[in-house]
Amino acid sequence: MTGKIKQAFLCFLACVLVSTPGCYRGRSSKKPPIHIIQDMDSQPRYDTQEFSEFFEDGSTMRMPVPGTVAMDRLFEDPSYYSGKDERDRYLKQNALPITMPLLQRGRDRYNVYCSPCHGGIGDGNGIIINRGYVPPPTFHQDRLRNIEDGYVYEVIAIGIRNMPGYAHQIPIEDRWAVVSYYRALQLSQNAALDDVPEELREQLYKK
Repeated sequence: MTGKIKQAFLCFLACVLVSTPGCYRGRSSKKPPIHIIQDMDSQPRYDTQEFSEFFEDGSTMRMPVPGTVAMDRLFEDPSYYSGKDERDRYLKQNALPITMPLLQRGRDRYNVYCSPCHGGIGDGNGIIINRGYVPPPTFHQDRLRNIEDGYVYEVIAIGIRNMPGYAHQIPIEDRWAVVSYYRALQLSQNAALDDVPEELREQLYKK
């Protein structure tokens, strides 16, 4: 190794030894830390409820502009979202047309969210009743057969007594689908012969 190469190598090694301790993040220092990447850590901003000298009323938090509609809150048809009419009365019938896809969707959602308590046929004998849960009322009683569809929709959304609300788990359209299947379950346990289509009655006779 020549003298110049050796001298350059020693100089490089000295620089490394001097700079390495400075890169150690745990080293104590009275100097302020070097914040190379600022991002938005030191942005000028107001904290919640902080006084503002910019607005005349001194309030930092501002009211929404009149007519502002929050995302997913454009309720053009209030009865569809609330289950009640313009007089705040429960809708007697489902807000959606009863179709086979709606009933199938209602059955699917019912089996996921409702059947553990209410049972597969709505008799209030779900699987968790065997674990000590308070039995819910059966759907097959006169009071619940005659109750409005809007009432059932509201109970699904906000709950009642021991039943929690399912507004966060069950979207609005699915709630109406569950209501339709709720009625189908009631009819299945309280149907008359006239409710059965004529082309299917022969199958009942065979049984």
